[in-house]
Amino acid sequence: MEDYGITGTRVELETHVDVPRERLWDLITSVPRIGEWSPECEHGAWVSGAEPELKPGTRFEGRNRREGRVWTVTCMVTEAVRPSTFAWVVLDPADDPERPGSTWRYDLEPGDTPDRTLVRHSFVHGPGRTGLRDMIEDNAEIAELILEVRKGELLKHMQETLDAMARP
Repeated sequence: MEDYGITGTRVELETHVDVPRERLWDLITSVPRIGEWSPECEHGAWVSGAEPELKPGTRFEGRNRREGRVWTVTCMVTEAVRPSTFAWVVLDPADDPERPGSTWRYDLEPGDTPDRTLVRHSFVHGPGRTGLRDMIEDNAEIAELILEVRKGELLKHMQETLDAMARP
């Protein structure tokens, strides 16, 4: 089956956020609060039910809403180093972390003042099954357009989420 350039598609954002690094770490790792900030992920919950120790292998679920479509994904933490790195994969129905639907990552560095953080936030589409992959396979004649539109949405949503986290 043709890939249409989906696997490896990357969206990256680098920005300064007016929140101290330790505080921003607390916000980005607060999975149950993501719905307060994200324009797409409206709900998050730890699979264990209680707030777990953040470490590779810890799982959480996210419920997303986009263009009238609602779906739930299971995610698995791949890296959690306070206060600098939080990364996870979005698992597809095969539940194989080696072939995820996507990989998300936050890298936090001290900003130019103690109250600011330099954020590098990234998304990489994996080889797993996703709604984007299904949409492109169903509409191969406009695959490039679909991919470019989605990349733009992701970048916009990444910035909007960080902006919302920075609001007092």
